[in-house]
Amino acid sequence: MTYRVIQWATGNVGRAAVEAIVSHPELELVGAWVHSPEKAGRDVGEICGLGALGVRASSDAEQVLAIPADCVLYAPVVGRKEEVVRILSSGKNVVTPLNWFYPKSLDVAEIEAACRAAGVSLHGTGIHPGGITERLPLAISALSRAITHVRAEEFSDIRTYGAPEVIRNVMLFGAEPEEAKRSVMLQVLGGGFLQSVEMLGDALGFDLDPERRSIHEMAVATRPIDSPIGTIQPGQVAAQRFTWQGLVRGQPVITARVNWLMGQEHLDPPWSFGEEGERFEIEITGDPSVRVSFHGLHPESIEAGLRRNPGIVATATHCVSAIPAVCRAEPGIRTYLDLPLVHGRAARELSR
Repeated sequence: MTYRVIQWATGNVGRAAVEAIVSHPELELVGAWVHSPEKAGRDVGEICGLGALGVRASSDAEQVLAIPADCVLYAPVVGRKEEVVRILSSGKNVVTPLNWFYPKSLDVAEIEAACRAAGVSLHGTGIHPGGITERLPLAISALSRAITHVRAEEFSDIRTYGAPEVIRNVMLFGAEPEEAKRSVMLQVLGGGFLQSVEMLGDALGFDLDPERRSIHEMAVATRPIDSPIGTIQPGQVAAQRFTWQGLVRGQPVITARVNWLMGQEHLDPPWSFGEEGERFEIEITGDPSVRVSFHGLHPESIEAGLRRNPGIVATATHCVSAIPAVCRAEPGIRTYLDLPLVHGRAARELSR
């Protein structure tokens, strides 16, 4: 069966998603919503650098939602609940990397009602590429018994992230430490990572304390550091670490953490990626303890990352891979705990 898909937004994730949709043997791209008037009316493939696909983008949401489709891959910069409800109410399933991974503590009554009324599903694919903070720790945990701690951690050079306005004005790299302390990132990212913590806690059976722990740490430049947002001067923020933890009787049992550095030189404290370099890492402490590192999700250079970042491609592809399972799922919000194993597909030239 072929599922008809609409791409909602064609930013970094959206462009990679279009590439994955058109290469997937079960999917057909039938429409795209774009925010920018400059993109409206253009061929989606040309917007995404793929050549003409015969599908025109539109900035008119009503026009896009009138297209017969099975699923919308929802990937704007910011997810809006009212917009998602509108899409679901049009009779289309939604897959998104933005939120609703495990919305146990969120008000989702309106979303659930829209799903039930239209007979469709919503699936959030996780805060990291390929569910590295949710799905994969659960899979790896099956190798251990008597688990006492789960850690999922990212080590990345933030210079390869092609969103300079976000890095400068939202993440507040290059700001003075006192200003960066007021960043919204701990709360905004926590809206996703703490869902991951709750999912792991419930699935593994931890009796988590009601309170969660959130920590924001910074390192400053000791010498001028060149970056895509300009030169970071001594004393300005050049690296940040965000940590979210689930606790049992005050002791951490689940840790989700990101380490974002403007390179590894001239930092105070002298943070680094360690001998393994940039990576995503999962560690299960139990009997036996297991540690797994994921490489290949980071670009080979800053310039390569600004052109095409593998982590962003993985985020988009993981959404696309989930579409068939979500279209076949029972109506409602569906998490990793509800869906069957999501997997990729062979290259077209190698497939049946």
